Amino acid sequence: MTELSFECTGVRADRRAAAPTLLFRLRLTTTDPADRVHAVALRCQIRIEPARRDYRPDEAEALADLFGDRSRWSSTLHPLQFAHVSHVVPGFTGTTEIELPVPCSYDLDVAAGRYFHALADGEVPLLLLFSGTVFAGAGGFRVHPVPWHKETQVRMPVTVWQEMIETHFPGCGWLRLPRTTLDALLAYRSRHALPSWQQAVEALLAAAGDDPPPPPPARHARPFPGTAARPLAERTAP
Repeated sequence: MTELSFECTGVRADRRAAAPTLLFRLRLTTTDPADRVHAVALRCQIRIEPARRDYRPDEAEALADLFGDRSRWSSTLHPLQFAHVSHVVPGFTGTTEIELPVPCSYDLDVAAGRYFHALADGEVPLLLLFSGTVFAGAGGFRVHPVPWHKETQVRMPVTVWQEMIETHFPGCGWLRLPRTTLDALLAYRSRHALPSWQQAVEALLAAAGDDPPPPPPARHARPFPGTAARPLAERTAP
């Protein structure tokens, strides 16, 4: 049986992906450097381990809907499911490195999305749990499972998540509404000939006597080093 060990050496945002995607850099190593692996049908479950980091007061306040009041966190700060992905690892001998693509959602009704959105800085403790099938052997091949106890940890900088979201949705966020509410908003927008959803919401806020929201950031701002400047209207204009 070919024994494999796993290590995550880093995480980065895939700026060329059509949708928000993280790339986890994995190193796979066999116990015997001469072992030939033909392929690995790999499955990876990724969990957020919120108890393994500290939180600022503003972050704790933003996380109250997930974990309750901070005084209860000793019993409520449980792991959150982030992703479950599959990937085929090409053949190698001894050791190899791959990038595992993980599609991400910015839906704030999803617990993982709310968790990431609440964090201002620092790192996110992640646990990667592996399973799957190994095809190995020098003459022909043997087939055996990846043991369920195979896992590794990584601390992903919060800026990696922020850069990924800013690349695809610059200066914007998501709000999910029931279809009946959305239809009512659309009718309001049509009646008042408002050219965008933003102006429709601002008109409703003004009618309610609330202050208008602050203007969006500059169109050509670069909030993260190396992030290409993109016009605000490229993907996000209503």
